[in-house]
Amino acid sequence: MKNIKAWLIGIVTAFIVVACSEDFLDYEPEGVLSNENVATAENADALVVAAYAGIANDDMVGPLTHMWVYGSVRSDDAYKGGGGRGDVDIVDRYEQYNLTVADDPLDWMGPRTWTNYYKAISRANFALRVINQIPDAEYPEKVTRQAELHFLRAHSHFMLKLLFKKIPYITEDLTQEEILQVSNDVQNDDLWNTIADDFLFAYNNLPQAQDQVGRADRNAAAAYLAKLRLYQAYEQNDSHQVTNINMSRLQEVVDFADEVTGSLEVDYGNNYLDGSDNGPESIWAAQFSINDGTTVSRVSFVTGLNSPHGTGLYGCCGFHLASQNMVNAFKTDADGLPLLDTFNDVSIFDTVDGNGQTSLAAGITLDPRIDHTVGVPGRPFKYRNTVNETGDMIYNFSWARDPGVYGYFGNMKEQQAPDCSCYVKEGPFVGTSKNVDFIRYADVLLFKAEALIQMGQVDAGIALINQIRTRAAASTQRQLDAGATDVYNVGTYPMGLLQPDALKALVFERRLEFGMEGPRFFDLVRWGVAEQVLNGYLAVERTRRDFLTNAAFTSGRDEYYPIPQREIDFTGGLYTQNPGY
Repeated sequence: MKNIKAWLIGIVTAFIVVACSEDFLDYEPEGVLSNENVATAENADALVVAAYAGIANDDMVGPLTHMWVYGSVRSDDAYKGGGGRGDVDIVDRYEQYNLTVADDPLDWMGPRTWTNYYKAISRANFALRVINQIPDAEYPEKVTRQAELHFLRAHSHFMLKLLFKKIPYITEDLTQEEILQVSNDVQNDDLWNTIADDFLFAYNNLPQAQDQVGRADRNAAAAYLAKLRLYQAYEQNDSHQVTNINMSRLQEVVDFADEVTGSLEVDYGNNYLDGSDNGPESIWAAQFSINDGTTVSRVSFVTGLNSPHGTGLYGCCGFHLASQNMVNAFKTDADGLPLLDTFNDVSIFDTVDGNGQTSLAAGITLDPRIDHTVGVPGRPFKYRNTVNETGDMIYNFSWARDPGVYGYFGNMKEQQAPDCSCYVKEGPFVGTSKNVDFIRYADVLLFKAEALIQMGQVDAGIALINQIRTRAAASTQRQLDAGATDVYNVGTYPMGLLQPDALKALVFERRLEFGMEGPRFFDLVRWGVAEQVLNGYLAVERTRRDFLTNAAFTSGRDEYYPIPQREIDFTGGLYTQNPGY
């Protein structure tokens, strides 16, 4: 939708004045036009664009797009980083699993994310109420726009469900009085089906592709339905434990995945470069822009805290740093396969020389995705040895802000080179116009692979995993420094694996492919292994990083976040709190 970004700025300014209250139930965009004349096709189109803006109206403290806090730091992929544990200390509490009360005065991030998602839902509902009033003959795009809004509303509710589990589903046909009576205490399967109904409306009424990139289409709806049915297949009880895997839901995953058209990028790194936005692998993404006539443009600041610190090239603040466990996961054996059970026995890149660089012990080989994911001292950063006149781009120990606490590994996927035309600094913080992908084609392949393996069609699932691995093996052309590439070794899995081994391969492949992108924590919860994996991770990682000494994951509580207490209070106690808070 980048070709309508300038229109978005003007239209939203002209037609939408956001009334931001403390509670989402009070929030509704208010038009400068009267209710009597707002229901026109032109105004309706503006409201739809404003609804798209709503799903990306996040920032560093109320994220909606990139889940680096909720899905990456909360998992075994990454540490919080920054200037010690007290720097943005709420994220430290998330990382330590120390958020135990729903009205914690220090927790401003979770409630703000809740509010931001419901603001996005309110925009979609407001637009639907307007569009529903317009006669079909006066608005040829009516059904398509309605379908887009159902898609956007479903997306926001889906993300809320991943974070909070128990959520109220708010639709456009409810009055304010009726909204106050909508409970969040809904059967888990029923809530999944309600979200699915919105996606199904989109699937049945959207074109396969849209003329304007960024608009939801049938392809994106099919991909999202595959994702939703995969989550729904792992049936949970009230304590968040997986009690059954529903085979009919898994078949729906396969069926919807088969409807999705797309392809893998030739090079894995293309997914993380601004010039490849809306490429063949991007199924649906939040769109951003730069140089659009506004002060800092429509750039994303959701990872604005996370750039390397002390380089002279970036700004602040050194958050979201790869864990030693994450780095070790990229080791491969003689056949180029992951060390599924022993990868974390011996650490790699765990010592730094006098030049602030690391080296790899003889005989160790790597999956090249490490150099697309992690900043490692001594290895090229963001595919550069130099960046014009701005300085050296070999990652160095000195780039770490607090190595005594968090070590010195960085993040790379969410960074762009400082000379990128997509890059902007606002004070010390970095923003870019790089899209944030919600679903890419690699996701769809692995959704289908997981479903097939769970249903016993192991070879078919492994064949899809091998497509991902073959692309990884070919993604070695950007690293520029020969010393960074001569240790790469990626192979494919043989056919004939037993189902448990194939599932183990699938779980590991998702981690490698989407490392530090945010899905890891939600995957662990979906599979019902969060407590086992994360406490196992902490048992070893605390011997490497003292700040994790007292961290512990509590099963039956920490799979989800607390419902913000202010929302429970606002509804007079109607909402039910998640267990353990």
